[in-house]
Amino acid sequence: MTVRKNQANLTRDEKRRLVAAFLELKSSGRYDAFVRTHNAFIMGDTDTGERTGHRSPSFLPWHRRFLIEFEQALQSVDPSLALPYWDWTSDRSARSSLWAPDFLGGTGRSLDARVTDGPFAAATGNWAISVRVDARTYLRRSTGELPTRAEVDSVLAMDTYDMPPWNSASDGFRNHLEGWRGVNLHNRVHVWVGGQMATGVSPNDPAFWLHHAYVDKLWAQWQRRHPASGYLPLSGTRDVIDRHKTMKPWNDVRPADLLDHTAYYTFDTD
Repeated sequence: MTVRKNQANLTRDEKRRLVAAFLELKSSGRYDAFVRTHNAFIMGDTDTGERTGHRSPSFLPWHRRFLIEFEQALQSVDPSLALPYWDWTSDRSARSSLWAPDFLGGTGRSLDARVTDGPFAAATGNWAISVRVDARTYLRRSTGELPTRAEVDSVLAMDTYDMPPWNSASDGFRNHLEGWRGVNLHNRVHVWVGGQMATGVSPNDPAFWLHHAYVDKLWAQWQRRHPASGYLPLSGTRDVIDRHKTMKPWNDVRPADLLDHTAYYTFDTD
C-alpha cells in the first residue's frame, strides 16, 4: 500500500528519487499531459455552466483521481515512490526544507520571479515550461502569506460538505477549503507560491502535487470528524457532478468511488 508522507520527513534519498521521477516524466512528455488536462478544466469550469474540477462539489474527488493518476505515473518510473504532502500550516516559510536546492528549489528572484536554484530551475535545461499562459519558458515563483492552523481548523469544523448554488458562491466545507469563500485555504496557497502556480497551468510547478496531496489529506480529516456528513449533491443537479455520476475526462469514476482514500493509499498519520 502506498503511504504518503510529510515532505518534511523525507530522507535525502527519497527526495532524490522523487526529483528523478519528475524529470523522467518531463523528458518523456508525460508530465506536460497532466498540465494540459488541468488547464483545460480550470479554463472550462464556470459558475454558470458545466463544472467538474473546480468551483464545484467534485473539486475534491476530481483532484483525488488526478493525483492518483500522477502518482501511478511516478511509480511507473520508480515503484518505491509516493506523493508526499506539504503541510503549509507548519512549513510556512520560503526557507523551509521544501524549497531547498536538493528538492524543489527556492522562490523566484525579484527581477522576474525566475527560480534560479534546484533541479527545476531553467539553468538546468531540464524543466522548460511548454504548456504556458505567456511567452516565459522558465519556472516562476513569488511567495506571499500562507493559511494558519487556526484557519484550517475553522474550515474542518464545518459539518456540511457543500450546498446550493454548488459553485464558488457556495457555503460549506468544500468551497471554504477550495478558497472562494471565507479564510481561503487552497487558492491562497497557489497565490502564495505565485508564478505558474497562480494560473491554470499550475502543475508546471512540482509544488502543485505536494500542495494538493495536503488538500486531499484535509478532506480525509474532515471525513473522520464528520462521519454522518457525506458528499453532496446526491442526484439530479444540473451542471455539477452528483455522488454517483462519472467525472470527465476519465468517465469511469464517480465521487462515490473516491470517498475512501484508503482503497488507494494511506497517509503517515492514518
